[in-house]
Amino acid sequence: MSPIKSQRQECIIYSRVVGWLTPTKNWNPGKASEFTDRQTYQTCQNNN
Repeated sequence: MSPIKSQRQECIIYSRVVGWLTPTKNWNPGKASEFTDRQTYQTCQNNN
């Protein structure tokens, strides 16, 4: 095994669903598919 692969760690992605943080790897296929379809938005902040 190469030295680089032996130093890697799994990256766990969490998503907030109704106030709870859950790891996406535990989701059923339907929920995982919905997650990939999501769009992110940025809101502007008014600094007055």
